[in-house]
Amino acid sequence: MVAPRPLLQEIASGEAELVNAETNAFIVADAWFALITVVCGLITGILGYRILVRRAGAAATAGLVLGAVVGALLALWVGGNIGLGTYNHLLASSPAGALFHSSLALGAKSTLAFWPLCTCGVILLAESGARRSGQAAGRTGRRRSPGRRGAPAEPHDPDASGVWTDEPRGGGDSVD
Repeated sequence: MVAPRPLLQEIASGEAELVNAETNAFIVADAWFALITVVCGLITGILGYRILVRRAGAAATAGLVLGAVVGALLALWVGGNIGLGTYNHLLASSPAGALFHSSLALGAKSTLAFWPLCTCGVILLAESGARRSGQAAGRTGRRRSPGRRGAPAEPHDPDASGVWTDEPRGGGDSVD
């Protein structure tokens, strides 16, 4: 465990109070949780985009975001239960004046949103980049043919109605 835990002192049977009320252990513990959820969100977004979103689209994106929400809640539950049994045992069995550390608890519940937000952000940036590169390739005449994957299609101009045609513009055999 890398997150610090505040130091408590037993004042009566089953009752403890903070030794240093101005401790920064609560803030640092929340910052560690935020860092962990950001890293998990980035990993989820990158791997999810590369493996799922490019193939399955919006359904995969929704699944990844829902999975990120569940992952954040699971991380909250696991983090809250780490050391909870030891803390409860010490609280119940320690004599008055005994010092011990509290269990982990997330104070800033808003950090739960970091995992799904980072996942969404990565997917959004990846999709934006893919669309921009597709548009840039379209402007240079390197559009993909619908039938062949990866093969550049011949550039064609739209006719007067704005519909793209397979025939080159210029009319072909016209006699003046």
